[in-house]
Amino acid sequence: MAELDATTTKRIEELIEAEEGSQNKFTGVLGVVAVATALAMALFHLWAAWDIVPTTVLRYVHVGFALVLGFYLFPVSKRFRHKLMPWDIILVAASIYVIYYLVTGGDDLQDRYIFPEPMDVIVGWVLIGLVLEVARRATGPVMPVVALGFLLYAFFGNHLPAPWQHQGYGGERLVPHLTITLEGIFGTAIDVSATLIILFTIYGAILQNSGAGKFFVDFSFAITGGKPSSAGRTVVLSSFLLGGPSGSGVATTVTLGTVAWPMMKRVGYRADDAGGLLAAGGLGAIISPPVLGAAAFLIAEYLKIGYLDVLRMVAIPTVLYYASLLFMVELDQRRIAARVGASAAAAAMAEAMQVERAGALVRQYGFHFTSLVAIIVFMSIGYSPTLSVLYAMVVGVVLSFLRKDSALTPRKLVNTLAEGAIQSVGIAATCACAGIIVGVITLTGLGLKFSDIAIQAAGGSVVITALYTALIVWVVGLAVPVTASYIICAVVAAPALTKLGVPDYAAHMFVFYYAVLSEVSPPTALSPFAAAAITGAGPYRTTLQAWKYTLPAFLLPFVFVTDPEGVGLLLSYTPTMTWVDVVWQTFLAAAGLAALSAAAQGFAIRALAVWERVAMAFAGLLMIFPALFEAGFGDALPYPHWIGIVVALGLVAFNGRRALVPSVLPGTSKQK
Repeated sequence: MAELDATTTKRIEELIEAEEGSQNKFTGVLGVVAVATALAMALFHLWAAWDIVPTTVLRYVHVGFALVLGFYLFPVSKRFRHKLMPWDIILVAASIYVIYYLVTGGDDLQDRYIFPEPMDVIVGWVLIGLVLEVARRATGPVMPVVALGFLLYAFFGNHLPAPWQHQGYGGERLVPHLTITLEGIFGTAIDVSATLIILFTIYGAILQNSGAGKFFVDFSFAITGGKPSSAGRTVVLSSFLLGGPSGSGVATTVTLGTVAWPMMKRVGYRADDAGGLLAAGGLGAIISPPVLGAAAFLIAEYLKIGYLDVLRMVAIPTVLYYASLLFMVELDQRRIAARVGASAAAAAMAEAMQVERAGALVRQYGFHFTSLVAIIVFMSIGYSPTLSVLYAMVVGVVLSFLRKDSALTPRKLVNTLAEGAIQSVGIAATCACAGIIVGVITLTGLGLKFSDIAIQAAGGSVVITALYTALIVWVVGLAVPVTASYIICAVVAAPALTKLGVPDYAAHMFVFYYAVLSEVSPPTALSPFAAAAITGAGPYRTTLQAWKYTLPAFLLPFVFVTDPEGVGLLLSYTPTMTWVDVVWQTFLAAAGLAALSAAAQGFAIRALAVWERVAMAFAGLLMIFPALFEAGFGDALPYPHWIGIVVALGLVAFNGRRALVPSVLPGTSKQK
């Protein structure tokens, strides 16, 4: 695997720190304490997954570990990095005391949240301050600032005009609601973080440290090697194999970028194009089974459904997302071949693909494929998601000993468990901070108010409400990470769609997919910025290219909510639907994405003229959103999907015919 130079590595680290906070790297005694604390966190959650731990205790201790590790490992600012300062020790001690107070308070504490004692309120204020500060250190300043804005709304909302006005809440009512009940900091988001997300981050660390990530990349290179179009195909396939078990967009982007960029450069990819494709591939990790992103676990909890049901719902959209990327890279290679020559691209590809044959790789490391199916198999035979991932960890550790270079020896396993726990600190801090926001929303009724406002502004139209919702989720995602964006908008924006008759699962999947856009949307566009650091392209040009690659697939979620039969793409059925309808919906979506990909790339069999691109985009929309056009035009535009198919095929035929006509250069005679 190619190595990044020191300058590029430093740039990537700076980008990640800007998003996730600077992290201390302690050695000696301080390093041992850090590993021991993280190991204790991992072992506690593994034990909690195996045995029964009271809900409140699990959530309290989870937040406690996140606070302690957050203040220990994330400095107050960069200039204090790798130093344990006195205020860090004070904050760690305060965190331990607050969690001790909550755990020992027991049922009595829960019973008196309406009429709290003075000490309850004081401890609550301290906890809120600790959560805001650890979120700032671990994830950046945006989330705490947003949370503070919601706190101000809770205190002073009685001074706002209708319809935003509410009665206003004092500290004695608000603080216990946020810090004692399971409606605020210790609400649904922290529950999911404590029961599922941390287990999956530990599982991801096991896979990475046993060499699964490297195997998936090498296998993808080997199985797709030898052809000019393999450069893009390799990125798409390896992003799926690598991203599915990891669920991390930026990790997938960086891992792929180190090995794929030299190859992509040789076959003719521009730096910003390559960075955009790498970021788009990384983004796929957040929507790919079996792990997905952290927000997917929240979907299951909010909807009160099994995680296996969430995996079922994302199956077809995930396939369509990668199909869209494949359409784009196939067209990429046509453009590149037209520019640099097919033979030159093929020669460069053959030179670049110096990897082992796929068969040899599978014989040596094929056991890593179990990570793609282990969790799903365990859930399919009846185990809960927590037990399924726990057993999958055991399988991963045992199988790692099939080869000496992948074996998770005791010391390596200890570091792996600690690494997984540390990776969960930022997510736990985000979920706790988001709990403050959600607690304010539920107490003040802001979610219901917002739904009514959005529906009235849209005139009761599902299509316009969906457009408003997508815009809101996207704007929120500009400032906060995927998990926080989903949590906020699932409470605020999704109810507007469900009030208009959209199934709750479709509304939440819609919000989830647009929350994922924050991974490629500045200023939190971590994946494109990391890809730009690898390729040397401008970060914002790379972000624009990432949007180009992802745009066709991210128009797809509108089908979930605007077309009554669009839920077929989520493998859900209305009473009048059959599996044939699901197949038809999938075909229309795939064909529409192909047309939109051609429009976005400006290329089909050959370069498209401007009017051809516009017509191809229109054809794609007709195929993907027939219900939208039927609602807008009625009988004036019958059978819009068939019109889209005919228009697309006609454009391809016309474009192909143009490709067969010899070009006539000025000053030359027409060829015979």
